[in-house]
Amino acid sequence: MLKTLAKSLRNHRKGTWITIFLSALEVVFEIVIPLWMANLIDFGIEAGNMSVVWEYGAALLVFALLQLITGILSARIGAKAATGFAANLRQDMYNNVQTFAFSNIDKFSTASIVTRLTTDVTNLQNAYQMLIRMAIRSPVMLVFSMVVSFRINSEISMIFLAVIPILALLLGLIVVRTHPIFERVFHTYDELNNMVQEDLRGIRVVKSFNQEEYEIKKFKGISQKIYEYFAKGERLIALNAPLMQICMYTCMILISWIGAKAIIASGNDPALGLTTGNLTALITYAIQILASLMMLSMVFAMITIASSSAQRIAELLVEKTDIANPENPVYEVKNGDIDFDHVSFAYASKADTDVLKDINLHITSGQTVGIIGGTGSSKSSLVQLIPRLYDVTKGSLRLGDVDVRNYDLEALRNSVAMVLQKNELFSGTITENLRWGDENASQEEIEHACRLAQADEFIKAMPQGYDTYIEQGGTNVSGGQKQRLCIARALLKKPKVLILDDSTSAVDTRTDALIQKAFSEYIPTTTKIIIAQRISSVQHADLILVMDEGRIVASGTHDELLQNSDIYREVYESQQKGESEDE
Repeated sequence: MLKTLAKSLRNHRKGTWITIFLSALEVVFEIVIPLWMANLIDFGIEAGNMSVVWEYGAALLVFALLQLITGILSARIGAKAATGFAANLRQDMYNNVQTFAFSNIDKFSTASIVTRLTTDVTNLQNAYQMLIRMAIRSPVMLVFSMVVSFRINSEISMIFLAVIPILALLLGLIVVRTHPIFERVFHTYDELNNMVQEDLRGIRVVKSFNQEEYEIKKFKGISQKIYEYFAKGERLIALNAPLMQICMYTCMILISWIGAKAIIASGNDPALGLTTGNLTALITYAIQILASLMMLSMVFAMITIASSSAQRIAELLVEKTDIANPENPVYEVKNGDIDFDHVSFAYASKADTDVLKDINLHITSGQTVGIIGGTGSSKSSLVQLIPRLYDVTKGSLRLGDVDVRNYDLEALRNSVAMVLQKNELFSGTITENLRWGDENASQEEIEHACRLAQADEFIKAMPQGYDTYIEQGGTNVSGGQKQRLCIARALLKKPKVLILDDSTSAVDTRTDALIQKAFSEYIPTTTKIIIAQRISSVQHADLILVMDEGRIVASGTHDELLQNSDIYREVYESQQKGESEDE
C-alpha cells in the first residue's frame, strides 16, 4: 500500500525531504536553547556577570531566530508537498478510473469513488503533512531531549524511562480501539454520498411523489450514524490530552522535588551536583519530551483516521482494467460484419450464472438488425460485447472478420457508436456535446447528423440554436430531445456499426419512423442494431432477433416471425390492440 501511494509523490519528493531536514534542524535549535539558558543562569545571573548574560542572551536570540526560520520554512514547504501529493493522488485515481472496463466500475459504486477522490484524499493529505513534520520533530526531540537530560543528571532522568512505557501502552490501546471505528465511518460516508447523488438525480420524482420528508429522514439517519461513529472515535482520541497532562505534571513535580533536594545538598555547586540552571533545563526537557509524546499521539490518531482512507485509495490505484489492448493490436476495422460464435457471457459479480448462453449469430455489414425481448432477456448485454465494454466469457466475437479482443481499443470503439439506454449529456453547449462524436466536425457535418436524428428542427427553434447551453445531465431538454441529440452525437463518429439500445423510446412513432428512414437512406453501409420495446421500431429491419433468458429464441423478418414465433406474435398483437384502443 505504501509503495502504491508513494508513486504519487513524484515531483514533491524533493520538497518532502527538505521538509524532513528542516524539521530535524528546527529540533536541534530547540534542544540547544535550554542548555544555553542553563549556562546563562549558572554563569551569568547566579554569578552576577553581565557580560556573560549578554553573550549567552545574544546566542539564545540567534538560536530562537534560526528555530523560527526553519520552522516557517518546513511548514511552508511541507504544506506545498502535502497539497501536491494530494493533487497527484486525485489525478492518478481519476486517470485510472478512466481506464476501467464496465466490470471494474461494477466493483466500486459511484459514491464510493467520489468519497475516495474527496474525503479520503483530504484525510491522507492532512496525515501526510503531519507525518513529514510532526512525525520527524517528535522522535528527534524525544531522543535528543532524553540524551541531554541523562547527561545533566541520569538519576532524575530515570523518571522519564518510567513514564514513557506507561504512556506508550495507553496510547497504543487508544489507537487499536479507534481504527475499526473510523473504517466504519468511511463506509458510511459512501452510503451518504450514494444517497445524496441518487436523491439529487431523481429530485423530480421525489417532488412529484411528495417524498421530501422521507428523503430528509433517510439523510438524517445516515448522518446520525456518521456523527455517532465520529463522536465515539473522537471521545477515545480525546483521552490523549488528559493522559499527557497527567504524565507531564507528574514528571515536573517529581523533577522539582528531587531536583530541589539535590540543589540544597550540593549547595548549587556545579562540581558537586545539580544547579538551578540544570534544574530549569531538566524541567524544560521534561516538557519537550512529553510534548513530543503528545505530538506523536496526535500523529498516531491522524494516521489511524487516515489509514482507512489510504487503504481505500490504494484499492482504486492498484485496480487494473479487465479489458486492455493486446500486444500487437489491429488498428483498422474493415467493415461492419459481426459474428457471434458460441458466445456465452457472465458478469464478474455473478460469475456462476451466464446471462448470455451459446449465442450464434451472423450479421452482414450494412444490415439493419432489430432485437426485442422482455426485461432481463440480456439484450443490452449482447450489444455491449461488440465494442468490448465487457469481454465474452466463452466463445468468440468477430467484427470485420477479426476477434474484437485483437483490436486496438480506441480503433474498435471509434468504429462502433453506441447510444446506451441511459442517455447522458454533459454541461456545455449543444455543439460541444455533439463534438464528443468528432471533435473536428464542421458545423455542416453537425447539422447533417442532427437532421438524420430528427434533432435539427427543435435545436434551431431554441433561442441560441446550436449554442444553447445544456445543463448537467441534460435536465433542460426533454427525454426525446436528449435521445435525438445522443443519436446525432453517435452518427458523427461515422461508425461501421451503430447500436441503439432502446434509444428512441421517448420519441413518438412518427419521429421514430423518420429516424429509421434516414438511417436506411443516408448510412446504408453502416450496420445498424436497434434494441426496442416497440415492434414498429424494428419491423422493417432486415433481421429481427427475439431474445428470452439470454438466448436467441427466434430470428427472421417481421412476416416470418409472425408466422413462426409465438412470443413475437403475442407482443405484436398486444401492441396493435393497445394502439387501436388509444385511437
